[in-house]
Amino acid sequence: AGSNGKTTVKEMTAAILELSYKTLKNKGNFNHLIGLPLTLLTLDSGYQRAVLEMGMNHSGEIARLTEIAGPDVGLITNVAAVHLEGLGDIAGVAKAKIEMLEKISMNAQVALNGDDELLLKFAEPFRRQIVTFGLKSRNDIRATEIRDLGADGTVFQLQYQGRSFPMRLRVPGSHYVYNALAAAAIALKLREPLEKIRQGLEAYRGVAGRFILSDLPGEVLLIDDTYNSNPYALKAALKALKPFIKDQGRLLVGLGDMLELGDETIPAHLEAGALVAETRAAYFWAMGEHAQEMITGALEKGFPENQTETAENHEHLIGRIKAVLRPGDVVFLKGSRRIGLDKVAAGLKQTASPGGTS
Repeated sequence: AGSNGKTTVKEMTAAILELSYKTLKNKGNFNHLIGLPLTLLTLDSGYQRAVLEMGMNHSGEIARLTEIAGPDVGLITNVAAVHLEGLGDIAGVAKAKIEMLEKISMNAQVALNGDDELLLKFAEPFRRQIVTFGLKSRNDIRATEIRDLGADGTVFQLQYQGRSFPMRLRVPGSHYVYNALAAAAIALKLREPLEKIRQGLEAYRGVAGRFILSDLPGEVLLIDDTYNSNPYALKAALKALKPFIKDQGRLLVGLGDMLELGDETIPAHLEAGALVAETRAAYFWAMGEHAQEMITGALEKGFPENQTETAENHEHLIGRIKAVLRPGDVVFLKGSRRIGLDKVAAGLKQTASPGGTS
């Protein structure tokens, strides 16, 4: 469970366990009160391990999912401002995530993001066997010597019980290190050897729409992060873009609305635009009901007015991006799933060709 990274952690964990065991995992976004039980119905004696992602947008859901799944190891990736329409504020999000600790077996083990102060605060009253993961030195499982290799992935040292182990991720984006630490935490609690963890993490190749790199015609790089979006994930993704922009290259950003943010909707979209301005992108387009707030946020931070606009629909956005493409450009797309920016990514893959204006 957690606000961000659940699917990636599930897939990374499965990549580790599948090296030694027949492993069941949720398909797609089958992480809810219908999808998870349907997944468990396929669990037969042939499976030796199961990795189950749990999602929610209202209180009580994680509690019920935990009761249904009965996990031996439970993990919470983080707490962030998501699903606020159903949960009110970030404290409500934390309470909803912590339902796992209320319902999980006393014999089960729990892994928590040790860098997430709010998560740790809400977890404190529960007496559980907890292992922490993160970047801070206080964590039981942590990463040091992180080196972002751009399109070639990330390398780091995994620190555990006073020993250091080299790890390699083939997926681009140093923000995946947290996901890797989470998957390693689960695997270690299941007594998986470090060598299997290293092999599994290196074998992981990503999830469609999750920071996936595609080469477009004319030396243009598309970074497709259109699977979903929220303020926490957007900030991490924008921060991860820097290694992909070459000396003479430009960054072109297209964002869609972030949904289910309740009273935080307008401030969050203003902040999204401000974050784009900080990247020094060459162009910025926004699409959705709150596109104008994103544009306003960028303009207030000094983004050039003639290099940003709202997109009316997917076709309009594809056309505007194509019109300005030139060799060396990096195109970054991200938005909540219902906005459908994956259609823009697909359209660019089919028709992109540099030769627009600068």
